[in-house]
Amino acid sequence: MNVFVLCTGRCGSTTFAKACGHMVNYTAGHESNLKRFGADRVVYPDNHVEVDNRLSWFLGRLDREYGDDARYVHLRRERLPTALSYSKRNELGYIMFAYARGIYVGLEDELDFVEVGLDYYDTVNANIEAFLQNKSKCMDFALENAKDDFRQFWDWIEAEGDLDSALAEWDQAHNASA
Repeated sequence: MNVFVLCTGRCGSTTFAKACGHMVNYTAGHESNLKRFGADRVVYPDNHVEVDNRLSWFLGRLDREYGDDARYVHLRRERLPTALSYSKRNELGYIMFAYARGIYVGLEDELDFVEVGLDYYDTVNANIEAFLQNKSKCMDFALENAKDDFRQFWDWIEAEGDLDSALAEWDQAHNASA
């Protein structure tokens, strides 16, 4: 069984993948297919937990490949902290730049990247919510309730391994914005 953690990014996704690394009956990855192109972008091994904010742009392909056979987690962090974190990452090569200058085209040069981050948050979460509407195996996960939600997640996918070490990952800030 495959598990996909769908999210905006800047919401604990790196920590989620690190916590899943303590499982012995699943492999886990964070943006592990980042450099794959086309249909290969959504091909993962069986019994794998993939955490990748960019999957929100490949939901049609994910549906075609896995449909309702996979389990899906909607990982969220509160709206404003997510946007503030993204506002610090708006240079070329980052998703905020691509969103503000590539998805949106022709916007003014002096953008308020907090506003862009809020719009990005709303757009990505709306995409994920629409995708999950016809899925039967879904779980909401709040960063603000990470340890309790991760325990529930662990049981939900029947994970095996070192749960205590997995929970300890949530005590560290992985990939935090400066």
